[in-house]
Amino acid sequence: MLFKGSHILSIDQFSLRDLQTLFTVSERMEPYAARRKMTRVLEGAILGNLFFEPSTRSRISFGAAFDRLGGSVRDTTGFQFSSMAKGESLYDTSRVVSGYVDVIVMRHPTIGSVREFAAATRIPVISGGDGAGEHPTQALLDLYTIRKELKRELNELRGLKIAMVGDLKFGRTVHSLIKLLSLLEEVHFTLVAPLELQLPADLVESARERGHNVSATTNLHEGISDVDVIYTTRLQQERFTSEAEAEKFRGSYSITAAIYASFCKPGTVLMHPLPRDSRTGAMELHDDLNSNPQLAIFRQADNGIPVRMALFALVLGVEHRVEETARDVSWYVPESINMN
Repeated sequence: MLFKGSHILSIDQFSLRDLQTLFTVSERMEPYAARRKMTRVLEGAILGNLFFEPSTRSRISFGAAFDRLGGSVRDTTGFQFSSMAKGESLYDTSRVVSGYVDVIVMRHPTIGSVREFAAATRIPVISGGDGAGEHPTQALLDLYTIRKELKRELNELRGLKIAMVGDLKFGRTVHSLIKLLSLLEEVHFTLVAPLELQLPADLVESARERGHNVSATTNLHEGISDVDVIYTTRLQQERFTSEAEAEKFRGSYSITAAIYASFCKPGTVLMHPLPRDSRTGAMELHDDLNSNPQLAIFRQADNGIPVRMALFALVLGVEHRVEETARDVSWYVPESINMN
């Protein structure tokens, strides 16, 4: 893939070579993401951060990544604060905003909407998620996290065993991640979900056609017993037709410290794209796991900054110039951002 000037809309765009390029640049971005150094390589550039669906982590992460490169960010959050509330089309919005900014990140609740938006402009558009479709940058940071947590390079992840747990039908992060992991060799996928919320059949068949082993179970304890990584996701309540329909599944696949100790092999990495559902009985990864060193969810979220910085640098063609304006930061930065 030629990154410069490209839209980033789907995991289908990526090859293993592209991933290696992206992750090499991401590693170079880590000192800037960790506030050890600063760069002004995108000084004067403007990001249009258009989120028409609720978001905290993704929206702030994209914005912070662009800021860390020296750029400026203009945000829109929700339909009610945009001209779409007046009936403006995706085409018109895209054409207008493209005249104001240099790159656009967009999240929208309708599958295919980001691709439609990108078709109306020549400036790069990066998908922040489209309904129950895909969330490509989340999958990229997830694989970056798996690689770091297991201390393996991409070519050393052959034979990876991963359990995907929870709402696999509507969870767009899972849809993108299984596509991305399918670029590797001999991955063993265990799909742990109620029958009604299993992964769409086309994604299962695609993984199998690439030579991967895919099994499905409704039994949580069985599904997480012999894997390297557990990737769990919350119930996507907003995709259900009613709250009552979603409620019957809530909390049915919650992993606690006791369950982890009893059924997981030592060293099993725990991941989640966040947010966790913190309501009583609903939390997918219980907060009694917070002190477990294998809980990678906050490191996973942190990894979104260097990966998204790398994407911005690549699509705007400045990845080789980042160090030209690099210098140490002048403000206080703690040795460790997180508690663990």
